Amino acid sequence: MSLNLRQIEVFRAVMTTGSISGAARRLIVSQPAVSRLLSYTESRIGFLLFERVKGRLYPTPEAKKLFREVEQVYLAVQKVNLLAHELAERSQGTVHIVSSQSIGQMLIPQAIARFRHLHPQVKCLFENLNYAHLLESLVSQRADLGVVILPINHPNLHVTPLCSGQLVCICPYNHPLARQSTLSLADLSPFPLISYDRETPFGTMVARMYEAAELPMRIDIQVGSPQNACALVQTGAGVALVDEFSVRSWPQSQLVVRSVANTCTVVANLAHSRFEPLSGPAQAFAGCLRSLMHEQGFAVTL
Repeated sequence: MSLNLRQIEVFRAVMTTGSISGAARRLIVSQPAVSRLLSYTESRIGFLLFERVKGRLYPTPEAKKLFREVEQVYLAVQKVNLLAHELAERSQGTVHIVSSQSIGQMLIPQAIARFRHLHPQVKCLFENLNYAHLLESLVSQRADLGVVILPINHPNLHVTPLCSGQLVCICPYNHPLARQSTLSLADLSPFPLISYDRETPFGTMVARMYEAAELPMRIDIQVGSPQNACALVQTGAGVALVDEFSVRSWPQSQLVVRSVANTCTVVANLAHSRFEPLSGPAQAFAGCLRSLMHEQGFAVTL
């Protein structure tokens, strides 16, 4: 026999509350109604879900296995309800933006502030996400658009280059490197290097720069992101190569930024679902972001 949604709901309520009375309170029904439906369910599926011992319920091994699958169903229903809520909000004038941390720390909030000044009636939802969650939000169409500085390639997404920046060197004030306007990688060698796992996108870019310069690369402090690197440089722990987008989120008084010869270009991309055109508010936000990038000196792709 197949379980219907009401039987699943009652079974889950008993499992999570541990009692008939707790399930009844959660479902706002009487205790006899919960007991009757539970007994009916057991009689139809052909095995016990709970052992009754001295007035208490103990789930059987079969019930525990069934509960694991029920939880998956429950989570899926929650995702459907969340998506329905977000789609309803979007139709009423909402734009949902997701971004990677580097560009989302300061530049996206600045663009949102500009956009809201021009479109105060539109609600904005904004999330800084790691790469995997950002990709999932865009593919599932939970988010209207994403801004990411890492390469993004998915058949269900339309990706447009937004603007580009460079990898630059950052060091503390009063540091010997601060006296030079442009640096080479050899200039960094005498100082502790803060960098990234070579298997990550940023780590790969930095490693390739050292390989091209035919210089050994010794990482003294390994970090997970350019934002982590900025924080450590600010404390005087060493020097680092970071993207220009990350640097913009730090006050100019806290870090010295210097260009590096033969550096890498980092591209910020605008991504959205290939199967649904951008809404009017989303297009307007993208326009605000492009204008802001242009004003801040980034090479904007129109």
